[in-house]
Amino acid sequence: MYNLSKELREELEQNILPFWMNKMIDQRNGGFLGRIDGCGNPVPDAEKGAILNARILWTFAAAYRVLHKPEYLDAATRAKDYFINHFIDVQEGGVFWSLDAQGNVLDAKKQTYAIGFAIYGLSEYARATGDKEALLHAKKLYTDIERHAFDSVNNGYVEALTRDWQPIADMRLSDKDENGSRTMNTHLHILEPYTNLYRVWQTPELAGRITNLIDIFLTHLLNSETNHLDLFFNDKWQGRRNIQSFGHDIEAVWLLHEAALELGKPEVLAKVEKAIIRIAKAADEGLQPDGSMIYERWTDTGHVDDQRQWWVMCECVIGHVDLYQHFGDKTALDIARHCWRYIVEHIIDRERDEWYWGCDKNGHSNRRDDKAGFWKCPYHNTRMCLEIIERSLAPEYNH
Repeated sequence: MYNLSKELREELEQNILPFWMNKMIDQRNGGFLGRIDGCGNPVPDAEKGAILNARILWTFAAAYRVLHKPEYLDAATRAKDYFINHFIDVQEGGVFWSLDAQGNVLDAKKQTYAIGFAIYGLSEYARATGDKEALLHAKKLYTDIERHAFDSVNNGYVEALTRDWQPIADMRLSDKDENGSRTMNTHLHILEPYTNLYRVWQTPELAGRITNLIDIFLTHLLNSETNHLDLFFNDKWQGRRNIQSFGHDIEAVWLLHEAALELGKPEVLAKVEKAIIRIAKAADEGLQPDGSMIYERWTDTGHVDDQRQWWVMCECVIGHVDLYQHFGDKTALDIARHCWRYIVEHIIDRERDEWYWGCDKNGHSNRRDDKAGFWKCPYHNTRMCLEIIERSLAPEYNH
């Protein structure tokens, strides 16, 4: 653990975070640029997405909390101020989906996933600094989700709504997704910010919502036949259950575990730990001999997307370290280390900093997709680094 932690700290502080501080600051319009392309070229007029900006906020707030460097606080505060002043919808609640480069609203729809990441970033800033403004906004956004996006009849959270919280025809998070009213991905990234909010705002109501989200995963999203988490559903939790997403599976392993550990309810933790062992085994079907984990598999057509995407590699590392630390699985630690070596050899861009989107099965880097952009954020790789750093510092993990 120590050597892995040392390597990841160097990667975080010498490569990842400097890229976002030195190359992504928008000196003309405030906040951060909306995009740098896959070859490292800034796109000054690119739109600014709520997810990117919320994840930048979380990244630097978390980096400051763990590593205590003032420049990380400066970047986090820049992100917080811009997000509160531009992305939060003061009239209708929630957050805007996207802005133009000057900070004007482009798309005002309410995507539950994006609101979740806003809670994640703001609650982390409050956790790192004690800032009351950030915590107040995080609480308000939590209330917005519960008031407008939660379906008390069928349980679960609707994918998207209009600016004034009315039904919307196209609920997709991205063009590649199915147009389902319930998705595994959104529920995972409501669970994650709710867990983080609970660290700074421990109320019985919030604990109940986290418990319910865990139950949704174990009863609706977990496929009892395959042990994968299925992705797309309608209001009544009916779906084709035809896609196996290995990165989401292994990400859910440790995020479900994190939520259950934070709750501190033994009966919930016991159920979660039993389930995540099964989910992790299913996720490992995506492991490759070179140490990487592929993206997705379609069971109805047999199609396999064998991209090695940056975020899948990150979740593979964290998920398997979690299995080692809590269950003593030494094979899982070997998997994490092997995956990190793959990242070092194929995903990190040593010439222009940060990471490529990913690479193909032959290890050829993907320079078509963004280095930074609407979906390419510092969140997954920073979170991987900080998770390993924090875990290695905890006395119970030094064995």
